[in-house]
Amino acid sequence: MSFQTTNFLKEMSWTRFQERKKETNLVIIPSGAFEVYGPHLPLGTDTLVATKIAELVAARIGSIIGPVLEVGDSATLDEFPGTITIRPESFKQYLVDSVLSLKRWGFTDFLFINTHVGNVPIINQISVDLQRDERVRCAQVDYWRFLKQHDKGIIESGELAHAHASEAGTSVMMYLFPELCDLDKWVHEPPKKQDPFPDIIQYPKLSSITGSGTIGNATLATAEKGERIVKRSVDRIVQFLVESWGYHEKN
Repeated sequence: MSFQTTNFLKEMSWTRFQERKKETNLVIIPSGAFEVYGPHLPLGTDTLVATKIAELVAARIGSIIGPVLEVGDSATLDEFPGTITIRPESFKQYLVDSVLSLKRWGFTDFLFINTHVGNVPIINQISVDLQRDERVRCAQVDYWRFLKQHDKGIIESGELAHAHASEAGTSVMMYLFPELCDLDKWVHEPPKKQDPFPDIIQYPKLSSITGSGTIGNATLATAEKGERIVKRSVDRIVQFLVESWGYHEKN
């Protein structure tokens, strides 16, 4: 059996890591959630996508992929079976300990590929603290929100295309993990109610907005749309790493 190279730290021996670390100061940390994602997509959709996008970026830049944080704070979705939630303070401490370990081994550039909105402020806090060391650089790709800025000419259903388990997310999964998509069960479900105060931050349970876990029209999704979205998003992340952080694409 031939040995296969990998960018995942968890798949390297300590000696292989020691050699690979000489080649890069960049570590990518994927984070997601373990929660309802409509009746047609798996509970681990967020984490699956974050990890795959990290893998695609790392393949082009030659970076290392650190620990994958699979579970986030999904308390507002926990009425749906199978959803797992971790307290924000637990998530933060776990991530702090992880990045400090990575920093100890010489990483100075931390790119967080994150697909769960609840993780965003915690990653922001940790990044600001890390950058008190002027040698350290941090950036976060809040992936589902990030896609809204890069979907021109691809999606059809407007703002709701990027709602929970809707057109954009379903398209991405159909491209990346078609074997995990149960399209016999996808739905078109607009929100149960419109919020008359969108300028006020509120904290409704997902079940008060949708009965299926989908918000929007998942049935408009296609693998072709997903491919275009993924490739465009990866290109943009790589462009940032090259133009802003000075990394080089692998030949």
